[in-house]
Amino acid sequence: LNAAPGRAPRQQVRFLPTPSPGGGGAVELVAARVPVLADHPLVRGPRFKKLKIGAGHRLDVKASGVFVLGIGHGNKLLTDLHNCHLTKVYTVGGLFGKATDDFSDTGNLVEKTTFDHITREKLERILAVIQGTNQKALLMYSNIDMKTQEAYELAVKGLIRPVGKSPPIITAVRCLQFALPEFQLEIHCLHETQQYLRKMVHEIGLELKSSAVCTQVRRTRDGVFTVDDALPRTQWNLQSIQEAIRNCQLKVETELEKTLG
Repeated sequence: LNAAPGRAPRQQVRFLPTPSPGGGGAVELVAARVPVLADHPLVRGPRFKKLKIGAGHRLDVKASGVFVLGIGHGNKLLTDLHNCHLTKVYTVGGLFGKATDDFSDTGNLVEKTTFDHITREKLERILAVIQGTNQKALLMYSNIDMKTQEAYELAVKGLIRPVGKSPPIITAVRCLQFALPEFQLEIHCLHETQQYLRKMVHEIGLELKSSAVCTQVRRTRDGVFTVDDALPRTQWNLQSIQEAIRNCQLKVETELEKTLG
């Protein structure tokens, strides 16, 4: 925004001495429009436009993907979206056979283990247990009587969500790729941190009588925002940001109206 061309300086009318058409060294005063020197950059300095920018659900330094920012009045929308408790989707990579002190593949090595006995079926069995356990937690923190008509209508609309703050909840998890020792998961979750997802990979390794580290955490969706809405660093300019705001405006308003009424 500050790199955009500045406005033209204001103009004022001044009477400037001009040689008379008759010659002879005579001069006369002629009205002319000249720029106001007070608007000159050397006088007023560079002109800056300030905007308040707020961060949505944060990403740590080892994670990548969709990161939502609010600009100006959009900061209030960030608060409203936070109160919607929308699901976020991650692609998480894992590597069987070793464990580290921070659950990532770049941490200090703690131990090495065998992994030849692990199959995709065994992995998916563990994922099903994780999903089932978390579904029960989701119902508990939503404070909804599952025998009521209200619960049925919310379930149909996909609006069963925690009422307030809750521990991290995995709403869905599935295996995308499996090629020992590597695997990749798609995780749908609420109230998580990226470190929680890395620890989850570590615990999956333990459940399979082995160990595992996390090689990648990439957020592909944050509520209504997807990777297709995100701007890569090469498009961080005023025109692209304005266009992104316009493209997302309708679905943000739709989600807030559906969830918050």
